[in-house]
Order: sequence, then structure tokens, then C-alpha cells
Amino acid sequence: MAYVEKRSENTWRLNVVAGYRADGSKIMERRRVVVEDTALLKAPKKLREYLQEELVKFKMEVESGSYVSPEKMTFAAFVDEWREKFAKKELSARTYKNYDGHIKKHIIPHFGHMRIDQIKTMHIVTFVDELSKPGARKDGRSDTLSSSTIVFIYKVIKSIFNQAQEWRVIKDNPMEGVKKPKLEKKTMSYFTSEEAQAAIKALYTEPVMWRLFMLGAMIGGFRRGELVALTWDDVDFEAGTIRIDESISLTEGGEAIIADPKTESSAATVDMPKWYMDELKKYERLWKKNYMQVRDKWKYTDGRLYVFHAGYGKPLYFSNPSQWWKKFLARHELKPIRLHDLRHTTATLLLENDTDLKIIQERLRHSQYSTTADLYAHVTKKASRATADKFNQFDPKAGAGK
Repeated sequence: MAYVEKRSENTWRLNVVAGYRADGSKIMERRRVVVEDTALLKAPKKLREYLQEELVKFKMEVESGSYVSPEKMTFAAFVDEWREKFAKKELSARTYKNYDGHIKKHIIPHFGHMRIDQIKTMHIVTFVDELSKPGARKDGRSDTLSSSTIVFIYKVIKSIFNQAQEWRVIKDNPMEGVKKPKLEKKTMSYFTSEEAQAAIKALYTEPVMWRLFMLGAMIGGFRRGELVALTWDDVDFEAGTIRIDESISLTEGGEAIIADPKTESSAATVDMPKWYMDELKKYERLWKKNYMQVRDKWKYTDGRLYVFHAGYGKPLYFSNPSQWWKKFLARHELKPIRLHDLRHTTATLLLENDTDLKIIQERLRHSQYSTTADLYAHVTKKASRATADKFNQFDPKAGAGK
């Protein structure tokens, strides 16, 4: 037996008899359905058909034993649903992997056994507070979690509860009363003009592939994954540009996972200096020569011709450039900064040469101007001070006493 029961102007309840108790009373399973489509609400026949379809699907779930009512669903059981029906479809492969890692290490051990509808705001407040205490880190590297990791875990659990509320598994979202943890601002590392020149000089003693990779990061402001995914189709020697439309930041089963750039605005064409494009053109000739020598062993990935590869056409393992960069800095006794800090160096060098912040935003492909302004406030403040100091020559007291 199954039927639809109207509860309010746009809310119905699906009722299905799941069985009978020993005393003959019915065991009912219920699901709430909210219709927000105003056009559907104004079409009685279509509305009835829609509700009947939902009832049939619900009845099949109950009869097959696949339905678990919210009152019986544990947090761990819901996370399994969230993984399959949301996370794997909506998140990038790398983001999903990071989410899943924190779920397994921190979130499931704390909430997994609890019924999802019984988790309250105070439970989550306590959980987030415990993340900042000694012993919260599970990888053995140190005793405490960084503020950025705590914020990330907060985002993960918020995503899970937001979806639970959207799917009507819970009525009230316990995350609504939980404040986002504070993110401690780290001192940004970058090369000054003199340090950048020293690094470039040192790069000219290294293999050409690595030199052009690192110069691309420093001058083009490209992210590591964008350079790993770069193909010759993305290079326009005539226009002097490089197009960014893919990224590789994860490898699974020995195969690179090719994804869209970090954000929609990250996909763009970037103008490069003539000398860099000339160097890249020379490298292309060497690249083709190498291909002719090893083409019997050449490893294509969907026919892509990667600019930077490990010798046989296969893209570099995504973390290899960072490892090479670290060793390079040590080898030449240069200031130790991360590979990603070359992107910050791009902005810093341009700002020190009076480049407008809006142009830098476009070059770095930040989706919002405020992101660029916040990141490089320290440099713009320094430039502003230098501009003000130029007026010292007009100080009327400067010539006094002469």
C-alpha cells in the first residue's frame, strides 16, 4: 500500500507500507517532497503525475530494501551517499581526493557512528575546537594541524551537511551556528628583482626543459599543474602567447588526471616576452629531434604532445617539478621558496615596475580583483610609500640654512 498525502501548499508526504508488526499494525516509511516549481504547481495533472512517479520510485526503494530513513541513517551511511551522488560528480578528482582524506582521518572517526539527524551545532563546535588542540594531526609529522587544514576540514563537513539539508535528510542544518575558523595569514615568499636575476642566471646552467618550465612559472605566472598539462597546440609562436586551458595535479593508476584549470577565469591566453618565445622555439626543435630518436617508445596520452615530458612523451608526474625546484635552490644556494612562490614573484616584479594591479590580476587570471589586491597589499603599500617619497624634493625646509 502506498499513497500521497498533502501537507502544505507546496509540500507532500509519500507514504509506503513497509510491513506489519506482530500486533497487525503497519510499519510506515515516509518521505517529504517539496515542489518549488511554480509552473508545476499550477498544472494539476502534471503535478499528480510527478508525485505518482516519486511515489513509485520511493516504493521501489522501500521494497528493495535500499531505502534508509533519516531516523535510522548514520552520518557514515549518509557520507557514502554524498560521495556517490554528489562529490564524485561535482568535485574535481584532486579536490575529491583531498576531501575524502580528511573525511577518513578526522570526520568519520568523530561523527560516523552518530545518527545524522541527531548531530547538533554544539557537537560540531566541539569538533572544530578539538582540531586546534595537540594530537589532532594524524599523519605523524607534527602534533597540531595548521589553520588552513582546519578551515579545509570545516569546508568539507559544511558541504556534507549542506547536501543533507538540500536532500531533506535533515530539517535544520547544524552548521548554521558554527563560525568559520580563523585563517592565520602566512608571510608570503617571493624573489626580489635581484634574487630573480640570480635564479635566472643559475637556470641557464640547467637542462633547457627545466629552465623553460621554471621561467614559465616566474614570468608567465603559470601554476605547476598548468605547465605540466601544456601541449604544443597551446603555444602560438606568431602571436607570442601561451594558452592555458587544462591542468594536471593528480595521477591515479599511473595515468595523469587532466582537468579544467582552477577556476573559469584561469583559462586564458597569456602574452609572453619575445626572448622567452625564442627560447621555446629552439627547445621545440630539440623536442622534435628527441621524438624522432625515441618514437618507437613514445607514449601518447590521448594524442597530446606535451611541451614538458619525461623523455617519451608522457607528462611529468605532477609533483616532480616541485622536487626538482627544491633541489635546484639548494644546489645553487638560492633563497628557499616554493615553486608556487614563483607565481607570487611574477606579481611582485611587475608591481615593483609600476604595473597596474588590474593588469596583474588578468595575467595571474584571478577571478576577482580583490584577491590580487589582498595578496599583494604588502608590495602595493611599499610602492605607495616610494611614490610619496618622490615628493620629498619639494620640501620647503630642505633648502633652509643654505
